[in-house]
Amino acid sequence: MRKTLIACLLALCSGAAAQTETSVYRPGVTPEGAVYFLPKTVLRFVVRVEKTSYTPGDFCRYAQRYLRLNDVKAEPSVTHRLIGLSMTTFGEADKAKGYAVKFNAKTSACNIALAGDGTLLAVNATPRKAEHPEPFRAAPRPAAANPRQYLSEEVLAAGSAAKMAELTAQDIYDIRDSKNYLNRGEADYMPKDGEQLRIMLANLDRQDRALTQLFTGTTVRDTAEYVLTVCPQPGMGKQVLFRLSQKLGLVDADDLAGEPYYISVTDEKNLPAAAPEAEGGKKKKDKEDGIYVNIPGKISVTIYKGSAVLDSFDTSAAQYGYTELLSGELFNKRYTTHLTLNPATGAIDKLDAEQPE
Repeated sequence: MRKTLIACLLALCSGAAAQTETSVYRPGVTPEGAVYFLPKTVLRFVVRVEKTSYTPGDFCRYAQRYLRLNDVKAEPSVTHRLIGLSMTTFGEADKAKGYAVKFNAKTSACNIALAGDGTLLAVNATPRKAEHPEPFRAAPRPAAANPRQYLSEEVLAAGSAAKMAELTAQDIYDIRDSKNYLNRGEADYMPKDGEQLRIMLANLDRQDRALTQLFTGTTVRDTAEYVLTVCPQPGMGKQVLFRLSQKLGLVDADDLAGEPYYISVTDEKNLPAAAPEAEGGKKKKDKEDGIYVNIPGKISVTIYKGSAVLDSFDTSAAQYGYTELLSGELFNKRYTTHLTLNPATGAIDKLDAEQPE
């Protein structure tokens, strides 16, 4: 949740414009005024895993004999596989980049918008909304058919599983013959119109599938979504992001039961070297005039399955860049300056100033 802190930042004193007075934030020392943080960039991974559960049918051992179906499994099984991987970014307060803004009673009012954790979002402007991935919603699963409701009296009265399987297979063949006769127009009782034919064929298909499941078994697929976060830092090497077990699904990164999926972050080094006074927290003067913003660097994020590249992403990250000071001259009574920052990187999204007529 964002909160807006109304702060007095601008002034004219003795005909000269007053400027914003900002100092490096020191934990435990909060002068009268506003304290804000710049964000560090966090990687958010959304991993989707499909779980497949197989339950053998009652007559699975007779599938080859009566229906000529090979490779029908007689034991239940559960398997998992990765079906999707995506990445987004968000920002969280970097406690190493905290700044205190002193208020001047003679200044005009200025709006500072802060996130719930104190991250600076905007000055004199409406903050940009942080992007959140849509929550995963599984599709509703249709009710499973009960094959036993299609068993005939003769099948139910059979004295052995083998005899029940034989009679059920015969019913399946009869159903398929009926479908063929209807499709060819050779049935003894043909439907009067196309809609009636469609309904009859749908009912026969439903019976065929239900009875066949007694031999082939049933397979149910469910999709689960997991959200993983990583806060990359310069010098970060290849490390385990998660592990996936075919039987257990997603497991802890240190659980050797799963196959490892690695993350590697590469600094693209697209920025020139920062001057010593531009580095966060290292300034020649204790106090500076203005508002600090991030100049993020570009990074390449690569996901590996074992040694093979699974996917790669390019993004910006605050901790791979440096901090820059926006001059306090932008925030005086001669201008109404509007500043909007990127909530994930702390970089300038928009900066404009209105000059009085």
